[in-house]
Amino acid sequence: MKLGLVGYGAGGRLFHAPYIAAVDEIELAGVVTRSPQRRAEVGADHPDVAVFDSLGDLLDTGVDAVAITTPPETRRALVLEAISRGVHVIADKPFAPDAAGGRELAAAAAKAGVLLSVFHNRRFDTDITTIGGVLPRLGEIWRVESRFDLDEPGSLDAGPAGGLLRDLGAHLVDQMLVLFGPVERVWAHLDRVDQPEGRTDCGFAVSMTHRSGVFSTVTASKINHVAARQWRIYGSDGSYVSDGTDVQVDQIRAGRRPVDGLDDWGFEDPARLGVLHTAAGRETVPSVQGRYDEYYRRFAAAVDHGAPQPVPASEGITVLEVLDAARRSADDGVMIRL
Repeated sequence: MKLGLVGYGAGGRLFHAPYIAAVDEIELAGVVTRSPQRRAEVGADHPDVAVFDSLGDLLDTGVDAVAITTPPETRRALVLEAISRGVHVIADKPFAPDAAGGRELAAAAAKAGVLLSVFHNRRFDTDITTIGGVLPRLGEIWRVESRFDLDEPGSLDAGPAGGLLRDLGAHLVDQMLVLFGPVERVWAHLDRVDQPEGRTDCGFAVSMTHRSGVFSTVTASKINHVAARQWRIYGSDGSYVSDGTDVQVDQIRAGRRPVDGLDDWGFEDPARLGVLHTAAGRETVPSVQGRYDEYYRRFAAAVDHGAPQPVPASEGITVLEVLDAARRSADDGVMIRL
């Protein structure tokens, strides 16, 4: 499958390109960026990959699919352009500013007969894959807390189409939906700052009551100069506590690439492993491997063989519905029922 990458900022360079390169079923056929700095980075990272000034120029080469990882306010037009040319699309999150916008894009893709997948790669985080094996040992799950603080003030997407809720919040809500199912009620608070582009949310706390009865809370910040990745899961048979790291991102930033070898890729630091607490005592839980490349491997299988998409647009819309409810809850100070 020939796939083009649209955008080569932090998202394209750290979260997309390295994992595309690790999948044998995919050829990175081109990158779209006009920035001289980004073009130089593409040349250094992928010297054999062509660089294009526009999505149209890339599409003219005959790619099968594109991954769009440009700033949020540009994504709608680019997704629609690719769909109109009959090309399958991976849209970075947030793939639309709200659920109505997501439904518009999903309808366009369905009409054109192409796949539209949302890049919720954090379903393949190390902590999530590890938690999947822990949950059956906790009995009935009562309450879950997920905290993800980033010390990255400069990377906050500013303005009415941006904000941390739509950015990192999309991932954290998606993780809760995958683990515990649909949400019935939402209560939220947003921290906001004034930016030249407009008032922007820079932190959040979102609580959700799931149909399964689980009560989950996700919190995050980006400009408060603290970094943390924590889980607390409480069940009828015990609890699970994790104070881990953002493993795969840290490995990329250290200069490693999954294409160089996956045997030791995506495992938590042994000093930061999670702990299961039950009547039997305290048990350190071994890390399960996290693999963002699995997202692209499943997308290739969906395009080539009709296998299920890793994250179809319908699931991205469900996340956006929760985010819309969280924004309404924070604005009006009320609980929102879905």
